[in-house]
Amino acid sequence: MKHLTKLPNIGTNIFSIMSALANKHDAINLSQGFPNFKSDPLLKDLVSKAMQNGYNQYAPMPGNLELNKAISRKFERLYGTSYHPETEITITAGATQAIFTIISAFIRQDDEVILFKPAYDCYEPAIELHGGKTIAIQLAAPNYSIDWNAVREKVHSKTKMIIINTPQNPSGTVFTEADMLALQDITKNTNIIVLSDEVYEHIIFDGNKHQSACLYPDLKARSFITASFGKTFHNTGWKMGYCCAAKELMEEFRKVHQFNVFSVNHPMQKGLADYLQEPNHYLELSSFYQEKRDLFLRLIKDSRFQFQAAKGTYFQVLDFSEITQEYDVDFAKRLTIENKVAGIPLSVFNENNKDDKVLRFCFAKTDETLKKAADILNNI
Repeated sequence: MKHLTKLPNIGTNIFSIMSALANKHDAINLSQGFPNFKSDPLLKDLVSKAMQNGYNQYAPMPGNLELNKAISRKFERLYGTSYHPETEITITAGATQAIFTIISAFIRQDDEVILFKPAYDCYEPAIELHGGKTIAIQLAAPNYSIDWNAVREKVHSKTKMIIINTPQNPSGTVFTEADMLALQDITKNTNIIVLSDEVYEHIIFDGNKHQSACLYPDLKARSFITASFGKTFHNTGWKMGYCCAAKELMEEFRKVHQFNVFSVNHPMQKGLADYLQEPNHYLELSSFYQEKRDLFLRLIKDSRFQFQAAKGTYFQVLDFSEITQEYDVDFAKRLTIENKVAGIPLSVFNENNKDDKVLRFCFAKTDETLKKAADILNNI
């Protein structure tokens, strides 16, 4: 049989490549974004209790109502605004499924989608699969700030969606209030949908406030917000997330969601609903991860790597230009094979594989792991 691929430029993603290389060479894996410490035993107990209490059949398609209500209360507490738990919140099989479903529901042949690079790698393939066209705006290292006049020049009648990610993976930067106001101004009085990927909303540092799209009334009316329980509660393998949007947008989302997923793990939903009754479970995350970021950066301050401290996420970008002028993918592989520590090269997230001589390292690791990795990096 012969088939014409719908994704001719897509191969194995860099996360799988680097993790496999780390496993093969017994290297410390700071590449893929997952914690190597355990999630809260209380949360696991609550999920087990939900199983024992019979939450083992299909959940309602939009999600367990208790969980949707808990999410609605969280938005009220954090942002002074909310989403209706029955009509404006849907539980998803991770944020990636939410993102794919949003794009599936709205992007048609030749629609244009603006996104900012370096960009997480799930956006562009979904756009391509649905016949859309990616309009990439490349951001410059090390600040990765946005020229909103350049964005304005890209917006026209074919622009259907703008994708933002704050705190941003892989750069570790965050959008400011000025950024969000500029985005709101550009999209005002248009039919443009904003897909706001906010999976690291609870991991933001140095007293900064997360600038959620829901804080800005016109943005909220045109935006989907996607979020991840896996990122928030150290259990990425559960693949639990959610998205929020105005009722008329969510109705279109659910038309697709009911056929590509329908509903997601019911006992986990019930366990998370109970766990969210205590706000400190997510309110304390920023300080928890800032301690890890600060530890990692203190440990490597005398290394030959250069850096600006990440403003959010659990990723730190390190500039290796004083060490070598190798292509970043080659250096990342050599670092894994020869030095036994794995990171992610950022060129794979850039337009035309632009190489800024930087690698991304995940610091969502035990202190012991970070110290071992720092010892290696200091000796390079």
